[in-house]
Amino acid sequence: MRLALLYSLFAAIATVVNIGAQDIWVRLWPWARGGILTSMAFGTLVGLLVKYVLDKKWIFRFRADNLAHDSRTFMLYSLMGVLTTIIFWGVELGFEWAFKSKAMRYLGGVIGLMIGYIIKYQLDKRYVFRRE
Repeated sequence: MRLALLYSLFAAIATVVNIGAQDIWVRLWPWARGGILTSMAFGTLVGLLVKYVLDKKWIFRFRADNLAHDSRTFMLYSLMGVLTTIIFWGVELGFEWAFKSKAMRYLGGVIGLMIGYIIKYQLDKRYVFRRE
């Protein structure tokens, strides 16, 4: 139960970081080419980094053997995030398309991230942070 609560807290933190980074991007660079997509990419990258650090240390208690091992683990962690990112982006863009509202787009992003993090935990547990 403690692990589920901690994972939920970290998912919430990463969600706030992701959506916050998107909003900051749009506010600072409203003329940026690709607008919504570039803000989503920026938010995804920032959220990914935060979530990796939190998951690695507190959820999976993973210690890399060296920098190369940590780099490989991060790459695999990122690769597992591709599927969940497709879900997250799909829901967020779907809300943008359906409602034409920044607030609803961000709500879609939150919902998409929640779905993605549920799936991502299982992928990370089975494939990323397992010890041989």
